[in-house]
Amino acid sequence: MLAAVLEPHTPVAPHPDIAHLAPLLGTWRGRGQGEYPTIESFDYLEEVHFGHVGRPFLTYRQRTRAADGSRPMHSETGYLRAIGGDRVELILAHPTGITEICEGKLVTENNGLRIELDSTSIGRSSTAKSVTALGRTFELAGDTLGYTLRMAAVEQPLQHHLAATLHREN
Repeated sequence: MLAAVLEPHTPVAPHPDIAHLAPLLGTWRGRGQGEYPTIESFDYLEEVHFGHVGRPFLTYRQRTRAADGSRPMHSETGYLRAIGGDRVELILAHPTGITEICEGKLVTENNGLRIELDSTSIGRSSTAKSVTALGRTFELAGDTLGYTLRMAAVEQPLQHHLAATLHREN
């Protein structure tokens, strides 16, 4: 719960440089599906939280559990940064020994937004799985946040790995 520690207890206005990202703020929950050539397909439950501390970035926290809720599966923590105009960066750490830097474009449209990101750097510890590229798409429409994740890993080319639909928690 690192993001919870960093976020102020009293509401703070978002930094002007991230005002266009403010619709992401809050907690999102839902279901997803995963697949990859080297594993069996699976379903999962997911929670994503976007927060802020009044600086020009959003905090990001993601957690998944098995579809029946019985066990934790994956998590990642980091920051979504506005870097000017329609450009954004996503900086993440994974407990599997991987760090990820993605850069891309933000498009705001029809009361929603779309973020397209591609990895520019993947760091790996000596024990981490061989992940060589990642790509993410986030699409926000009202109180629904959808995303897909593409991955190149274990000698496989960049391809679809995850998709989820999340709903804003009230």
